[in-house]
Amino acid sequence: MTSSDPTDDISIGGASIRLGQFLKFAGLLDSGGNAKEAIIDGYVRVNGDEERRRGRQLIDGDLVTFEGRTVRVRP
Repeated sequence: MTSSDPTDDISIGGASIRLGQFLKFAGLLDSGGNAKEAIIDGYVRVNGDEERRRGRQLIDGDLVTFEGRTVRVRP
């Protein structure tokens, strides 16, 4: 398995979630402040692209990568 392969499917219980919320919900980061910093600093990727918008809406199938861990958004 390569680092771009999803390691976990994370069910969000709805149709969409904001990136900052998802990072905390998925356990990739501990706090909203840490999520904000990681996103602003360019350490978070969505579907392989650097994402700097904390409010980015994630939907089913989106892949979020932080520090070598990739997770897939599921409803």
